[in-house]
Amino acid sequence: MNKSSLLALLGISTFAYGAYTPIKAEFAQYMIQSAWSVANKTSHQVKPWSWMDSHPVMRLKSARHNQDLIVLEGDTGNVLAFGPGRNIESNHPGNKGTTLISAHRDTQFSFLEDVVLGDRFEVDSIYSKNNYQYQVSDIKIIDSDIVDIDIGSNQSELKLVTCYPFNAPIAGGPLRYVVTANLVSKV
Repeated sequence: MNKSSLLALLGISTFAYGAYTPIKAEFAQYMIQSAWSVANKTSHQVKPWSWMDSHPVMRLKSARHNQDLIVLEGDTGNVLAFGPGRNIESNHPGNKGTTLISAHRDTQFSFLEDVVLGDRFEVDSIYSKNNYQYQVSDIKIIDSDIVDIDIGSNQSELKLVTCYPFNAPIAGGPLRYVVTANLVSKV
């Protein structure tokens, strides 16, 4: 093999390797959307693929922020790699108490930086035939080393949580951006 053929092969291999991750991510989102569609129609848990340790449970929408996100069950690192996740100790939408959803600040929840008081979110769940409308009532930054996120509220509310600051060069740290929205209607 001559030098130019070797360089061409190396270039094609490098491109293919670089394209693999985004293609895999797009395919995963397609599979999650498909699982959501089946789960939403049947009210049954449907895994996007057999070895995934989660399943879609909700759809979170914000017309103002042009967001339509499928929420997975659980908020571990494995789950958040594919999308927002519902904390399993929190409530389901419409029930008394808090529905807590987490996602990464630089992907699915990057739009939270632009959320303001009064913004609305729509949530539907595989466990209910209703759609729930929530309105943002509070936005705060907390230090998770000092303060826990309260999920024991007596009112139906939604809390969207992500790391803070949004533009931090290094991920992690104890600061969390918490958007709280109260249930305003059930359709």
